[in-house]
Amino acid sequence: MTERPVAGLFDLTGRVAVVTGGNGGIGLGMAEALAGAGCAVSIWGRDEAKNGRALQRLEAAGSPVAAEICDVADPDSVRRAFDATLARFGRVDGMFANAGVAGGGRRSFLEREPEEWRQTFAVNLDGVVASFQVAARHMAERAGAGDAFGRLVATSSVASLLGAARNEHYGATKGALNAMVRALAVELARYGVTANAILPGWIESDMTAGLMANEKFVTLNLPRIPARRFGRPEDFGGIAVYLMSGASAYHTGQVLVIDGGYTVA
Repeated sequence: MTERPVAGLFDLTGRVAVVTGGNGGIGLGMAEALAGAGCAVSIWGRDEAKNGRALQRLEAAGSPVAAEICDVADPDSVRRAFDATLARFGRVDGMFANAGVAGGGRRSFLEREPEEWRQTFAVNLDGVVASFQVAARHMAERAGAGDAFGRLVATSSVASLLGAARNEHYGATKGALNAMVRALAVELARYGVTANAILPGWIESDMTAGLMANEKFVTLNLPRIPARRFGRPEDFGGIAVYLMSGASAYHTGQVLVIDGGYTVA
């Protein structure tokens, strides 16, 4: 068997990836690494100004990049963004469904309003379903034409594994993602499509800025992380490149915990 150079396994030249919520935080960390590996990247986000700032950072990698205005909670918005991405790049090889909203953790389950529950699910779960579905249909069509390749990656959370008071709605959406990627891994393997979930622990980002500024939160949680630091968006670049690459062709249906050892400490 001819050995392929290791560096070549992670060369993403000619591939195209979408990163929803790719204009900040973990999404931008993944998008930067993908672009740095030669992948064309389209970031989707609701904030046009934030998209523009992220696009400027991504352009430094030298790979083709684009940004689309998209609200993943609106299936029509997802379809429009996907069509625009196809028109620009001609194909989509990877869908990183990363866009999400935080649970908040302020209201008790006993006081949870139905609208708050529905909105969390609309973005964190239904938004992933809509994003995965348009991408998977396109990937299956390509496979039928002899071009079998596809990557579906959901940003889940360690909240899907650990109980957290006042955060059951958020944890429920992420637990559903874990179950979904396992099912999709089985159903879509025939098309050369893999499906996996990334489970971040506590990560420094705009979404968690309030917590990171809370001395009590930091004092309680930082000692529980064996790595003795909170995660950063760039910590997710390597796993994104791996999952997008040919090196992960036989890796599917898994939930990959990226938390500095938090869940095993």
